[in-house]
Amino acid sequence: MLMYMLCVFVPCAVFAGPHVVDMTQARHLQTDVDMSRPIEHIFETFKKVHSKQYTNELEEKTRRSIFEVNVNHIKDHNDKYAKGQKSYYLGVNQFSDLTHREFLKLYMGHIRDRNTTNASTYLSPSNVLIPDSVDWRTKGYVTPVKNQGQCGSCWAFSTTGSIEGQHYKKTQTLVSLSEQQLVDCSTSYGNEGCNGGLMDQAFQYVKECGGLESEEDYPYTAEQEDSCRFKVSKERATVTGFVDVPTGKEEKLMEAVATIGPVSIAIDASHQSFQSYAGG
Repeated sequence: MLMYMLCVFVPCAVFAGPHVVDMTQARHLQTDVDMSRPIEHIFETFKKVHSKQYTNELEEKTRRSIFEVNVNHIKDHNDKYAKGQKSYYLGVNQFSDLTHREFLKLYMGHIRDRNTTNASTYLSPSNVLIPDSVDWRTKGYVTPVKNQGQCGSCWAFSTTGSIEGQHYKKTQTLVSLSEQQLVDCSTSYGNEGCNGGLMDQAFQYVKECGGLESEEDYPYTAEQEDSCRFKVSKERATVTGFVDVPTGKEEKLMEAVATIGPVSIAIDASHQSFQSYAGG
């Protein structure tokens, strides 16, 4: 089964289920531009805010046409949101000059579903009161927002996010870990670099290879390099094991987030709304 994946790690006890791109990177223009203005005005502002430069007049014309289609979709959707017919609203963002097919290809990791995993199954804690919410960012568990660029490596960012949280939990030191190492080095575990991967396979790689370097020592390039440059001597964090929360068990996921820390998840984000999501 071929599936587009949007991968995230959950830093707070709120899960709004199902494909994962880093939507926090989208600088929405919804509050900066009057959407009732002519499309030319909106497009020019979009280009300026997101530093868009096109190679020639034909490409700009093509992008302008795609942009208009997306803006019309956003307007139609938000009209329904205003009438209470939709629970979320859309906005113009850095992806608004892309077709949905281009968006999926550039930002979503497409992988074939695999049924095998070396993870244990998550067991609920006993005699633990689960809070209504918890924000691990305020507790120091979460590094600043990262940008995967035009590389389907969401799985790598999701993996490092959860490991960074557990490393902080144990050491009280927050270290930004290397997604690039996972992109370059875990192909033998079934991952496919910028073409997608699975977090379980990445965890297994980290467990067996000797750990992860820091982002500083092994920086991100948004493309798969020709060789793996991992040096065990520069290891900053590792894992001894990992567990999977059963699929479809959102109560279990809440328990895990509340009691363990930031959790790595993958959702089906092939729906067009993810490309223009703004809130709700």
